[in-house]
Amino acid sequence: MYFVISFGVLLAFVLVIFTAIKWWNMELVGKDPVPLLVFCAILFTSGLDVGLIMFPLAFDFPLYADIDTTPAYAFTNPLAIEFGYWGFLIWAFYFLTGFYFCVIEPRVKFFEIPWVKIVNNIVIIATCAFTGSLFLIYLPYYIPGIGDGETVVPAFYALTFLVILAAAYSSTDIKFVKRLSVASTVLFFGLIILAWTMAGMGLGDFGNSVANLQGYFRNLHRFVLPMSDYHQFFLFWWFAWSIMIGQFTSRFVGGLKTWQFLAALLVIPSIPLALWFGVLYHYYTAGISTTGLMNWAMVVVGVIFVVNSFDSLIRLYTDNLGMTTEKLGKGRYLALNVILLSILTLLFESQWLQIEWIGTVVIALYVFCLSLIVSRHRKEVMGIRTMPEGQSL
Repeated sequence: MYFVISFGVLLAFVLVIFTAIKWWNMELVGKDPVPLLVFCAILFTSGLDVGLIMFPLAFDFPLYADIDTTPAYAFTNPLAIEFGYWGFLIWAFYFLTGFYFCVIEPRVKFFEIPWVKIVNNIVIIATCAFTGSLFLIYLPYYIPGIGDGETVVPAFYALTFLVILAAAYSSTDIKFVKRLSVASTVLFFGLIILAWTMAGMGLGDFGNSVANLQGYFRNLHRFVLPMSDYHQFFLFWWFAWSIMIGQFTSRFVGGLKTWQFLAALLVIPSIPLALWFGVLYHYYTAGISTTGLMNWAMVVVGVIFVVNSFDSLIRLYTDNLGMTTEKLGKGRYLALNVILLSILTLLFESQWLQIEWIGTVVIALYVFCLSLIVSRHRKEVMGIRTMPEGQSL
């Protein structure tokens, strides 16, 4: 699997560099353009999930600090590694797929090929269910007041079911998706302020904490290829999300130049990530507990992030497959999506399905798409100078 993900990452970054240079100053406009900050809110909340809220303190910082067990992390500090797994460079995947669906797919129509369409939507549905399974598996750690703190109990299955139901309902109207994305982003910044306040942090404390991010930028090259099995898992996870997030969010791009689009994706989502991880790292190094209000606030925001991730993906695959509320009716639409995702979530929870398999399929789609372009559409694609007709401001 190391070879597969290494090949996929290197291919993606080569294509990112080529795309940015080739179409540096082209204006990008989606089918439903929104202001930049709204676009970034949709991207941020659709492209991330509850792991962003809960993983750092509970699992990641202790793991990265234990260099005796995993010496691969010895080159820098835990905050730099956490940021590298979630921020900056990795968002270039979404730039590549977002650009593709804005500019190239309308001409090439690779994702309209019947077998590709089926495979792509299986990937979307499976990845959506994987997100649900992570939420279910780690709920005992998020809400230790229920159960023994280690076992998934019936209440957690019920909560996961309600999250899927809420997401399916939100997906029935694109305006719900937009509004929830903006609201989630605002709540996330509110969570950062709450965490800062409850920790009693001063500006000096925060400055000392985020200064550790230098360890990421000084070692940027180390984050390209997997440095550990856990990093490999994250990279497969990002690949699994890359096509569907690019496909969904490309519709909202509102007139950015290609270079602006790349800069926006690398920088804007990384700012709240740096703030959040910087505050949490102070909790970790100072040994501050999150029990009580802080823990419940993290749970609430984490749940909303899961709903936000789900609703955008449900909206995407139902549109792709023609399973709309207009065609099915709201009742049948909700029942079909809730039953499907609940069953698949349980399959992932039992580890019958693996995210590495999904990421491998996505890398294969990259290769097939590139092969089609080179063999049949090379002159047309290389000759692109503007957005497709009828899709510009």
